[in-house]
Amino acid sequence: MTAVENKASKQGKAKKTIGTILGTGFFAILCAIIIFPVFAGLLASFRPGTELIRRGLSINLDFSTMNLNNYTYLFSGNADSQKYFMWYKNSLIITIVSVVLTLFICYFIAYGLSMYNFKGKNLLFFLVIATMMVPFEILMLPLYKEVIALKLIDTYTGVIIIGLCNASTIFFFRQFLSGLPKELLDAARIDGATEYGIATKIILPLAKPAFASMGILQAMGTWNAILWPLLVLKGANKFTLPIGLNTLLTPYGNNYDVLIAGSMFGILPIFIIFLIFQKYIIEGMTAGAVKG
Repeated sequence: MTAVENKASKQGKAKKTIGTILGTGFFAILCAIIIFPVFAGLLASFRPGTELIRRGLSINLDFSTMNLNNYTYLFSGNADSQKYFMWYKNSLIITIVSVVLTLFICYFIAYGLSMYNFKGKNLLFFLVIATMMVPFEILMLPLYKEVIALKLIDTYTGVIIIGLCNASTIFFFRQFLSGLPKELLDAARIDGATEYGIATKIILPLAKPAFASMGILQAMGTWNAILWPLLVLKGANKFTLPIGLNTLLTPYGNNYDVLIAGSMFGILPIFIIFLIFQKYIIEGMTAGAVKG
């Protein structure tokens, strides 16, 4: 290697090192910005509600004001605790049913759009994608009138049914499935497999990364949803967790002790889902982004 080539190589390595340092620093700052409110909320959950009113969210570790009283009160079985876990149960039911049904309905729609050739296929897919450009606020009133006509107001079904055919989930599944070799279908048909058997026993197991990625996103969206459930659900015994916690803030008094501790405990289901399926997330997202 000549002196010029050696110098160029060292310059290239130096630039790469600087780029790595800058990139790492940028993402470290970004992570700190994202983690700050969660960490501040966690610390606030160990302090009395009066401290939150007096000082607001803070990351100062003042152990003299920190205790487990908020969580003890949350699990004490009193009236507030019973209401909280009723809302928690409602959110769990709606989230689990919604995620399972949405994933399988969108999978079969995407399977048909990616694995079969038929007249109008591209037009149908275009119409699915076009719905992604329509804000939910525009669809809200027609959907609400539809739910009233179906007599589904103040029911779990009324909350769940409007999101079962999710355009972004269909798009993601189609992109993932389009990257799978069509020879799998031909080989299965030669072996005598039915079309339903091919979709459920051969292709579906290969789509586990896509199911995991979309499952986490769907679970997060459903668990944190507040606008549509607020429109449909009328009785306090049917409220989901975000709506229920919001009712703790009133002009006549704010129950910050339950609100902050309950909010932190409400993160737990999504965190557990993420830990279980995290190994599939990057694989599924990458495949869905580049295939098709």
